[in-house]
Amino acid sequence: MRILIAEDERDLNHLLAKRLRSAGYAVDTCFDGSQALDYLTSADYDAAIMDILMPGMDGLEVLRRLRAEGCSTPVLLLTARDSVSDRVRGLDAGANDYLVKPFSFEELMARVRVLLRRENSAHTNVFSLANLTLDCNRHSVERGGVPITLSAKEFALLEYMLRNQGTVLSRTQIENHVWDYDYEGGTNVVDVYIRYLRKKIDEGHDVKLIHTVRGRGYVLQEDNKA
Repeated sequence: MRILIAEDERDLNHLLAKRLRSAGYAVDTCFDGSQALDYLTSADYDAAIMDILMPGMDGLEVLRRLRAEGCSTPVLLLTARDSVSDRVRGLDAGANDYLVKPFSFEELMARVRVLLRRENSAHTNVFSLANLTLDCNRHSVERGGVPITLSAKEFALLEYMLRNQGTVLSRTQIENHVWDYDYEGGTNVVDVYIRYLRKKIDEGHDVKLIHTVRGRGYVLQEDNKA
């Protein structure tokens, strides 16, 4: 899942990015509101974490412009202000959630998981298909009760496919949600990671879950009717 961090405190920005990347998210970062607006209107993000007080354009104005343009990307606002009126202004501008500084990274990560859950109309952080289960909270994967060890990027790819199970995903869609702007790998990166996942998820099982749809991309489902 791909997340934008818009925070002008550079140390905090870097810490947030490091923590989210270690959890398997693709992360882009920027340091002012004008950049945030450019990023959010030029790419398809699953969520954004945005400070209110930023140079160039404050977070509330960024939100108003995004919502006016029809952008529904879930946004978690960060602020040092804790008054009711400040929270109301943020929510009225279109924020999905609000976190007051200082905060714990554990709480921030939990709130991010909730944002992503809402975006996908899910009611849980555990996703399953057949006998495959992925738990976002525990960052674990099992098939048939047997634990499967995945790299951070493999986990992110499987999570994205599970959140969109039954939907054919193009290579471009997958790349846009699982990799960030800084990625400089080969053009076949999606195919490479699909092969990794197939080896770990499907190998040794009669029922295959990852299917290629010729000319369109990949789909995660129990059969191959796409």
